[in-house]
Amino acid sequence: MKIFMIIIFSFLVITGFILFNSNESKAGDNMTKENKNLETATFAGGCFWCSESDFAKVKGVTKVISGYTGGNKKNPTYEEVCGGTTGHLEAVQIFYDPLLVTYEELLQVFWRHINPTDPGGQFADRGSQYESAVFYHNEKQKELAEASKEELNKSGRYFEPVVTKIIPFTKFYNAEDYHQQYYKKNPSHYKAYRNGSGRDWFINEVWGKNENGKSCPASISKDVKPDLETNRKKLSPLQYQVTQEEGTEPPFKNEYWDNKKEGIYVDIVSGEPLFSSKDKFDSGTGWPSFTKPLEPKNIVEKEDVSFFSIRTEVRSKEGNSHLGHVFPDGPEPTGNRYCMNSAALKFIPKEDLEKEGYGGYLELFEVTN
Repeated sequence: MKIFMIIIFSFLVITGFILFNSNESKAGDNMTKENKNLETATFAGGCFWCSESDFAKVKGVTKVISGYTGGNKKNPTYEEVCGGTTGHLEAVQIFYDPLLVTYEELLQVFWRHINPTDPGGQFADRGSQYESAVFYHNEKQKELAEASKEELNKSGRYFEPVVTKIIPFTKFYNAEDYHQQYYKKNPSHYKAYRNGSGRDWFINEVWGKNENGKSCPASISKDVKPDLETNRKKLSPLQYQVTQEEGTEPPFKNEYWDNKKEGIYVDIVSGEPLFSSKDKFDSGTGWPSFTKPLEPKNIVEKEDVSFFSIRTEVRSKEGNSHLGHVFPDGPEPTGNRYCMNSAALKFIPKEDLEKEGYGGYLELFEVTN
């Protein structure tokens, strides 16, 4: 009886193993068959967080991976690529179903989410590692990319020529895990970075409406400022009072008045870059003071006649935050004193610029002989 039971048990184990492997094989075959229906596209459009987010929204795209391509360094790291010495570009690899979306349509998505006339990077990210490029996987993709680029050049949409390169694809290296789907993992920081980069502003200026007057897929509202209730929940009482109600914080009792660290100051609401520690000085007033903005395009100056005097108020362009005032009593070379409220600012230390999405400003703090 014992021998009989052993034989039966063995038979069941072997049969189960065969059935399991058979199902696993079928599942693998189905996966392989499904993957055979997918095609691959590779684009470099500056910050891969943004490119991944843009292409992930396209119907027919099944997966988008952030990574590096175009260079010679094997298995590069983020720090190496951002250093600009590997020859690699930040890029995304896209797996898509050609029955649902064509390569030509992906090209149109690509053009509508970059500045193809910029030879030095993309938006706030500067350097060869952020240049735009189409990496073609076959001759058909090459033909379509070249035709699409030529058509864009002839469209008259840009005053400058399209300089995006069309390059044969070689090898793609996946970026580190924390970069994958960054827009989902860190939505607050991603949105702040994207708002501050100028990407969406540019998209709206160029592609805000299509020929039929309808919003394009790439179009994003210019009004990136959250509503007051959203800001009330997001900001501290003092930050809200200063940025939304034109308040003023106490002198000498605020976060950055005597901050001497290297880095940049961004809008606490929108994340747009505003000032650099390179232009900060001790004005003796008890508020952080700067001789000039880091990004003048992110600054709006307007006349302020409150408190029975005429002053020049300073606000951020995208966040529309009240920042402070500018006075003509600063040191040379500008003679200006941008007197800001710490509560309206967020300081990004030099060592955190890359991971916070402001890597393009690292060159400000490079030591030169």
